[in-house]
Amino acid sequence: MPKAPASTKLRPVTVAEAAAEEVRRKIMSGEYPEGFQLKQDALAADMGVSRIPIREALVQLEGEGLVRIVPHKGAVVSELSISEIAELFELRGLLEPRLLRMSVPRLTQADFAELDSIIAEYRRELEAQHLARWGELNTRLHDLLLSKAEQPRTMAIVDSLLQQTDRYTRLQLSLSAESIKQAEDEHQEMVRLCKAGDVRGASALLKRHIDHACEELKAFILSRRRLSA
Repeated sequence: MPKAPASTKLRPVTVAEAAAEEVRRKIMSGEYPEGFQLKQDALAADMGVSRIPIREALVQLEGEGLVRIVPHKGAVVSELSISEIAELFELRGLLEPRLLRMSVPRLTQADFAELDSIIAEYRRELEAQHLARWGELNTRLHDLLLSKAEQPRTMAIVDSLLQQTDRYTRLQLSLSAESIKQAEDEHQEMVRLCKAGDVRGASALLKRHIDHACEELKAFILSRRRLSA
C-alpha cells in the first residue's frame, strides 16, 4: 500500500508580512523607484489595511536594505550605489581570500562544529524567509572562517566591510530562490574545502562567491533603473 505523502506545514503569513511582500515586489519591479516616498496612509488605503502592519512592513524592509527611514520624511526607497557596491565588494574580494588562506590551517574541530551550526541555522532562517537574519548569519560565518588569520588590523577592515555590505548582501539573497540556493551551496562547499585542508580551493571559491554577489547586485540595479526610466 503506497505511503501517503508527508504533509507540508505552511507558516501563516501575517498582514505585515503580506504588506512587506507587496511593497518589496513593487520596489524590485521598479514601480517604486529609488527615492520614492512610501507614505503609510496611502499604502494602507491601497492595501485595505491599517497603518500598523504597514509600519511593521516598512521596518522589515529597512532591515533588508530596500527602504530608508528618514527623520521628518518617513520611509523612502533606498538609493543603491553601483560604485559603492563595486568598491566594497572588490575590497572584500582582495582581503577575505588572503585572510582565509592564513586562517584555515588554524581552524579547530570546535570552529568547524560552530560553522556547521551556523549553516544549519542559516538554512532554517532561509526556509522561514526571515530576511533580517540572513546578513547577520552571513557575517558570522565569514567572520569565523577568517578568525584564525591572526591579522587584527586587516580583520578590523574586513569587519567594517561586512557591516557596510550587509544591506546589499540581504538584498542579493532576496532577489531569487536561485540566489539563496547558490549562496547556501557555496557556504557549505567552502566549509567542506576548509575541513579538507584545501586552502587554495576554499580561497578561490570565496573570491567567486563575493564576485558573484557583486555582479548580481549591479545587474539588478541597472535593470531596475531601466524599468523606472
